[in-house]
Amino acid sequence: MMQNVASMLAYHLKALGVKTVFGIPGKSIVPLLFGLEKHELHFVLCRHEAGAGFAASGYALQNRSLGVAIGTSGPGGTNMITAAGQAKAFNLPVLFITGHPSMKETGRALAQDSTPFGTDMAKLFEPVTLFSRRVERADQFPMYLKHAVETAFSGTKGPVHLSIPHDVLSEEIDFFPIHLQTSAQVISLQIDKISPILNKAQKPLIILGKGVHSSHAYQEVQSFAELWGIPVVTTPGGKGTFATHHPLSLGSFGLGGTPQAMAYLQSGIDLAVVIGSSLNDMSMAGFIKDMYPTQVVHFDCESTYIGKTFSAPTTFIEGDIKLNLQKVLLAGAPDDTSRSRGEVMQAFTTAVKEAAAAVSTTSIGSKNAPYISAVEAIKVLRANLPADAVVFGDEGSHSFYAIQNFNIYEPGTFHFDAAFGTMGYSFGYAIGAKIASPDKTIMCLAGDGSLFMHGTEISTAVNEEAAVIFIVFNNSRLDMVDKGMAGHMGRSIGSIYNTGVKVKEFAESLGAKGTRCYTAEEIEKAIRKALNNIQSSVIEVMVDPLEVPPTMLRG
Repeated sequence: MMQNVASMLAYHLKALGVKTVFGIPGKSIVPLLFGLEKHELHFVLCRHEAGAGFAASGYALQNRSLGVAIGTSGPGGTNMITAAGQAKAFNLPVLFITGHPSMKETGRALAQDSTPFGTDMAKLFEPVTLFSRRVERADQFPMYLKHAVETAFSGTKGPVHLSIPHDVLSEEIDFFPIHLQTSAQVISLQIDKISPILNKAQKPLIILGKGVHSSHAYQEVQSFAELWGIPVVTTPGGKGTFATHHPLSLGSFGLGGTPQAMAYLQSGIDLAVVIGSSLNDMSMAGFIKDMYPTQVVHFDCESTYIGKTFSAPTTFIEGDIKLNLQKVLLAGAPDDTSRSRGEVMQAFTTAVKEAAAAVSTTSIGSKNAPYISAVEAIKVLRANLPADAVVFGDEGSHSFYAIQNFNIYEPGTFHFDAAFGTMGYSFGYAIGAKIASPDKTIMCLAGDGSLFMHGTEISTAVNEEAAVIFIVFNNSRLDMVDKGMAGHMGRSIGSIYNTGVKVKEFAESLGAKGTRCYTAEEIEKAIRKALNNIQSSVIEVMVDPLEVPPTMLRG
């Protein structure tokens, strides 16, 4: 049976399990909107194309499925490029679809042109996606769609892009099936080398990164740490991959790191077992040469950054992290010497935690009335949220306060990106995640700078009746930049808003429930009310503008 390309695309998206598509309409993609309606896919009208891409990414992350974002040609497409870059950093399978005025009229002067005569959307998306093509004829569409979807789910997973002109979307084609050819997950040939290395190590440490989230290897990581009795730290991107109350947890290292993690590394380690981290500058902030291990075992799905951060003999365990850890666990238990060492390590970890707690200088309570300390605010939020609440931390000081002080009770409930680092992305991610899992408590943790970037997506949440809890720390500045510049250069330039934002009133103007909080009691009351709201809530927390965040280790 013949259908036009737009209808066929919608049919296959539905067959792939997609129920919701995010975007902003425009002339070049109008046929696709009618295709979505025909096949009963819900279209979410976002407030900015980047917001649509962020929401599709949050939907993909929470649903563990394909996310879809659409935008018109020209600026509609370029606005989504940042969202594609962020999805790539999170290894999320998101299909970005952009329009084009007309393939048949290419070469004429066209508004919002996206060919080589204009912006060439396919080329612009190439660096931030795994696959990007323009569909120039209807007969190309079946093959390009198959390639795009297969690529999104293969290997490292990630975003893909198709630019489909208006006239191509309207062309009719015969029905075609899609049978996804999933690539075999790679099992490393180095697995047998791990046990001897672990048995020999006297003072090992596990370092967890965002790749643990991508592979959903939470249980395997915990079982691995427990079997060998190895202490665990998480990088900023790895926050949420390991329960902070676990006896082997030393909390976070790098920016937002805990005193106990720093104390343990300062005492010297001989083996670092790195799992799913590129060990970037935020993850390794404070990691000086005296802390370098004598050997590294590195689990990751690709080799780009292996051995690039510091020099040490490295055994690279390439491939799917979850499957490779399962193979290691199946290989058997440690020998008696290593088992004894594991018992000693657990006792040592407890001692380090106690010593670090005793010398901790972190103060609670703001010294700058009437504001609240960001540290206290984070702890109050944690105490009043459900254990399984899913938190999306935006870029900025607010998230690093959380990385240091927000306890994780269930792995997989905190997401933060220390790689691409888009300000404002968490608004869309939280909305997409809430639409994917309406019964889950979903929270966005952002700053006023992030709100200025993409805070209008709160309106999308309101319109979709997505009861996201948006927490906005407000101190009228780009805090992480402001404090970093002042700390390292002696003064800051261009990082303070002369006229800030009244978050409560802004939220209310978008239809959300807005609350402004100065005290712990006010935050507690606002959270309790938000948990019972059936619509979006925005809680503005007036944090101390003079408080120094735990980000000063980064030069």
